[in-house]
Amino acid sequence: MIRLIPIRRKGIFRLVFSRLAIIIGLLALQVGIIVMMYHRFEEILPYSKMIFGVFTIVMLLWLCNTDMVYIAKFTWAIIFFLFPVPGALLFFLTMSDIGHRALAKRTFQLIGETRDKLPHDPGIMGERELMISGMDDLCKYVNRTGCFPIFRAEELDYFPSGEAKFTAVLEELRKAEKFIFMEYFIIAEGYMWSEVLKILRDKAAQGVEIRVMYDGMCEMSTLTHDYPQRLEKLGIRCHAFSPITPFLSTYYNYRDHRKILVVDGKVAFNGGINFADEYINRKERFGHWKDTAVMIRGSAVSSFTLMFLQMWNISEKEPEWDRWLTTTPGTPGKGFVMPFADSPLDDDKVGENVIMDILNRATTYVHIMTPYLILDGELENALKFAAERGIDVKIILPGIPDKKTAYALAKTHYKSLLKAGVKIYEYTPGFVHGKVIVSDDKKAVVGSINLDFRSLYHHFECATYMYKTSCIGEIGADFHDTLKLCRQVTSETIKHERLYYKVVGRLMKFISPLF
Repeated sequence: MIRLIPIRRKGIFRLVFSRLAIIIGLLALQVGIIVMMYHRFEEILPYSKMIFGVFTIVMLLWLCNTDMVYIAKFTWAIIFFLFPVPGALLFFLTMSDIGHRALAKRTFQLIGETRDKLPHDPGIMGERELMISGMDDLCKYVNRTGCFPIFRAEELDYFPSGEAKFTAVLEELRKAEKFIFMEYFIIAEGYMWSEVLKILRDKAAQGVEIRVMYDGMCEMSTLTHDYPQRLEKLGIRCHAFSPITPFLSTYYNYRDHRKILVVDGKVAFNGGINFADEYINRKERFGHWKDTAVMIRGSAVSSFTLMFLQMWNISEKEPEWDRWLTTTPGTPGKGFVMPFADSPLDDDKVGENVIMDILNRATTYVHIMTPYLILDGELENALKFAAERGIDVKIILPGIPDKKTAYALAKTHYKSLLKAGVKIYEYTPGFVHGKVIVSDDKKAVVGSINLDFRSLYHHFECATYMYKTSCIGEIGADFHDTLKLCRQVTSETIKHERLYYKVVGRLMKFISPLF
């Protein structure tokens, strides 16, 4: 097994003198200085309470006139009520987005540069079937935010587990001749990453261009801050997105939650599966880990190549595009496919709007698998409206949670959804991490998008939208197979829910936009 990070003993001494502890200490020091300045200001200014009161009222008026969703406004209003001035200052810091403006500017610049990099086939958009289904309108909407053409589907494979995807990944990596691009939220050393790393090391030695990206939060959990340099020694180029630094900033709020793997422009993988042993049940965390992914061949692969390059080039001085955007046509298949991305830096909530479009256009059923259910009012109403007009809406959630607070918040939606006719199930063997929507035997979305605030509002995400593709039947069958392993939530089970979840869910509801 390859390990680039030595196994170290865990202990309080190592934790106290670690880089992470120093960063946390410096962040705490900055917060302390702000609090101290606030109290000092209170002491020296006789009318400080009156000034702070007026300041808070002004902030509340400002809050009411923002474009923020209602529940987020409610959260901030409660914070203002409990902590008037600190809350107002925190709100001002958040709204000003100090620290991420350079990221936003660079991201918009790169999206602008690449808006026309992938050609749109006008013949597809004009097809009667897409126009009747309304998918042509959805394509137009999605393309407002970037270059996301719709393609005729070629070869698509659905993986109902991390184990199935892992086998296919190893097989495709061994075939690489030109480049391998990887962008994942989590990478953790262990059996899964070691097997991949062996191939990446060998391919780099053969002259294959290898680029790896992971989210900078991995520094706090699975990797060291110098892991990119460790990979460079193997000939693998690496970037950590938004690494942790000892400065207060809203920059940390936006995480790269995407999962993309592209090999030679011939094949791409997308879904919910990261590179850590729990994703292939090699290591048990929260019972059996249920996850999903898709593999795409042909022209649509170019969309994932472009998504990767847009993120990669944020920190590159001279972006390269065209040499990597060549694709190899696959075997013609059935239906259409549209890979798409969602950025938290613009005003378009693409992931949420795609989900609501499916819910609003459904004629028979919408079946959803998601690890989290922390909804804003619009998405909750869309789910309820679909059920109330006779659509079979089913949601599969974990039976064993990874985050108890998020699990408790999900349960606060149960009663309202059940009353509207939505059917909810919990996966008894363990944790569901798959992000899947399938509808009417015609439409499906598989990707990295969860049904929670962080995913829909604060993360960089991506997904594969499929219409009448051959694998939709497999996705539907997997949902029904998973359903057999679930317990159904009823009004009776809600009554007998653990007191902890009832109390915590209600207490944390007002800050649910933070989860």
